[in-house]
Amino acid sequence: MVLYGYLLLYGAVMTSKLFNRSNAAGSKSARSKILPALSKKQLGNLVPRRGNKFAPIIASAFLKATGWRTVGEIPDISQAVVLALPHTSNVDGVYAIPSLFALDLKISIMGKHTLFKVPVLAQLLHWIGMVPIDRRNKGSVLQASIDKFKTGEPLFLGLSPEGTRQYTKDWKSGFYYLAVGAGVPILPVAMDYNTKEIRFMPLVHPTGDIEADLPKIYAQYQGVIPRHPERLSQPLQDVNKSAD
Repeated sequence: MVLYGYLLLYGAVMTSKLFNRSNAAGSKSARSKILPALSKKQLGNLVPRRGNKFAPIIASAFLKATGWRTVGEIPDISQAVVLALPHTSNVDGVYAIPSLFALDLKISIMGKHTLFKVPVLAQLLHWIGMVPIDRRNKGSVLQASIDKFKTGEPLFLGLSPEGTRQYTKDWKSGFYYLAVGAGVPILPVAMDYNTKEIRFMPLVHPTGDIEADLPKIYAQYQGVIPRHPERLSQPLQDVNKSAD
């Protein structure tokens, strides 16, 4: 934990300089002005927590130093599929992970099971919130994820439907069928470099009609600027063009 604190404080100095040179400068969007700041005190009792006393303090200091903030609302629910978008750079995690730690919010992510074969690395990955998944069989990955929800344990499972940090024409649909199969809502979260916000947006309750539900999700990301705008996925490019 001490080492983690040093890394965050060092990162606060280095990445703030890095960000100032990025292409994400700009004015606040209309959406950002109406979303309230979000803090760990606002999280309900059902929401999965990390339960660490010191990480929120260190992470909050890091976000303040780099100018990032977390806004929106997290409903008091125990399970959800969380969408992390847009994801165009490895740098995204530098801000996204501390934003979760500052809230004391536990969002689990799926990782290759082979990573957990190294004892020390496995402990770190479990602490971060990574869930081991064997991706050699796609069908089993979906069912294994559904089964994790079916246990009834608190679980916010984070996914990036773009599936890549590069431009992609379509999103991977696994997140949707996971939510339908598990009977849980979808919580869209945006990372906007224009406003320097991690934005928790309204829940989407999947109906089973993916063609009807996907546009509702796309619409929530209207105007969100990633670190590399040229890599923005086609669905989000299209929703921005339709707004114009």
